Amino acid sequence: MDKIKVIIADDSDFVRDGMKIILETDGGFEVLGCASNGRDAIEIARKDKPDVFLMDIQMPEMDGIEATKIIVSEGLGKVLILTTFDDDDLVRQAIAGGASGYLIKNHTPDHLKQTIRSVYNGVSVMEETLLGSLTGTDMGAGSAFDGSDYSERELEIVRAVAEGLSNKEIAAKLFISEGTVKNYITSILAKEGLSHRTALAVYYLTGKK
Repeated sequence: MDKIKVIIADDSDFVRDGMKIILETDGGFEVLGCASNGRDAIEIARKDKPDVFLMDIQMPEMDGIEATKIIVSEGLGKVLILTTFDDDDLVRQAIAGGASGYLIKNHTPDHLKQTIRSVYNGVSVMEETLLGSLTGTDMGAGSAFDGSDYSERELEIVRAVAEGLSNKEIAAKLFISEGTVKNYITSILAKEGLSHRTALAVYYLTGKK
């Protein structure tokens, strides 16, 4: 099995070194490089394309939000935002910019590795505790999401995306093909004017685009 190639971008030496040690002691990961800002992370990625970026938000020279936009637009890899409870508005901006999810920094090593694997496999990652902070409501309430124009099948797809399921998992759950799932998601994103599935999940869970 191929190793998951990771770039770590954080302006804290402690955070970078800690994550690098955690990942390098696991044979399933390869750390391509570490950077103290988004610009350096992008330069590393352009030389040796990673699978997943671990991206801090607040960094000098180029922050994680701007870096995420460039990474997504150039197809350099998937972005997992590293955040604290004080970054609510910035997390929204990063998700809108195409980040595949976010991870609160007080994680355990096993949780860090599992989250990276999930993002690598195309599953959006959203921490329930942070979602509650972002919305001020109970996660999953979906009270501000308007599903009146959706068929029951479309709503099932949206709910599954919000649960963080991959297309393959949704197909198995609903007994339809992966191609059908992809077509539904493409149609739903176009209907809502959203660019990616993570934004759809956030919209369903928070009512905010």
